[in-house]
Amino acid sequence: MKINYNYLQQEFAKPNEIIKEWKKLIKSSDFTLGKYVSKFENSFSKFIGSKYCISTNNGTDALILCLKALNVGPGDEVITVVNTFYATVGAIEAVGATPVFCDCDERYQIDINDIKKKITKNTKAIMPVHWGGASPNMYEIMKIAKINNLKVIEDACMGIGGSLRGKSPGTFGDISAFSLHPLKSLNAMGDGGAVVTNNKKLYDWLLKYRNHGMINRDTIEIWGENKRMQPLQCIVALWGLKKIKNVIKKRNINAKYYDKRLIELKKFIKVPSRIKGFTETFALYMILCKNRDKLKTFLEKKNIEVKIHYPKGLNQQPAFKKFNKKRNYGKFEISDNQARTLLTIPVHQFINRKQQDYLIKNLKNFYKI
Repeated sequence: MKINYNYLQQEFAKPNEIIKEWKKLIKSSDFTLGKYVSKFENSFSKFIGSKYCISTNNGTDALILCLKALNVGPGDEVITVVNTFYATVGAIEAVGATPVFCDCDERYQIDINDIKKKITKNTKAIMPVHWGGASPNMYEIMKIAKINNLKVIEDACMGIGGSLRGKSPGTFGDISAFSLHPLKSLNAMGDGGAVVTNNKKLYDWLLKYRNHGMINRDTIEIWGENKRMQPLQCIVALWGLKKIKNVIKKRNINAKYYDKRLIELKKFIKVPSRIKGFTETFALYMILCKNRDKLKTFLEKKNIEVKIHYPKGLNQQPAFKKFNKKRNYGKFEISDNQARTLLTIPVHQFINRKQQDYLIKNLKNFYKI
């Protein structure tokens, strides 16, 4: 039996509806912004529960736009978590600000107590990450931000379709970024992204800035950039929005089954706790495993595709040396332990129960139980 981690061939096995809309787009020649972009932005903001949406060409640029919209730049510090994808910190660097790192907790989310310790007179914003499609306790983070008069930029790139007591990731902070990378819960056929906010002033600025600063064909009001999402990708995303709730439902059913069955392996495998009332997207289903590297090799020989997110935390990357010279962070013990032991197993909507049982059977075979 084979279990794929990458499910995109199945996801796009029947693309007729997408191709039909592509043909309409090609006939219209409406290739820059236009009605499909507007339709996606309106549909996405409604789905997320935010007043405004600005689509972008990828999630990284969405993060950069969030920072720029809040005038975050040189001399400003932005608090974020050390176990995240490179884009989170790359965006902070791109605007000339200084990233300040917190360790994570056992749910792979930013350590809220560590946030409090890292605030200085130069702190301008907190950038929590909804890592793996789970969420930090945004209610507590917003309290910290309010007390310290800080902005909150949510990296909700993996959060599309999740909820925190009925409220979507990306709707807590001042402004938030999402990714439509192919392996996100809502995906494009390539890159795509979005920024959401309830602030009309930020929205108006973003509309101009992501389109060269133009207010019409012949006039620019500010110096901007081209960070537009392509209409072709908006069509794919609109198609995905129709079924996103069902996708998240299936992933949660699969994850719940893993949670239940992996109790049988609790001596060898640790499953993170789940917060009641928080719905995860399960962009990643991550577990901590004894003898992780040998287990990964064993599973791959059994045709089970697994991943590591990631074998090195940002503090272990060569690029981190620049930050550590400015501020001695010391150890990130929880993140370092996760980098040594974390394994990501397939949980996507196309996995069936037989495949899950096959995976669990091989986990038991590896640990000889």
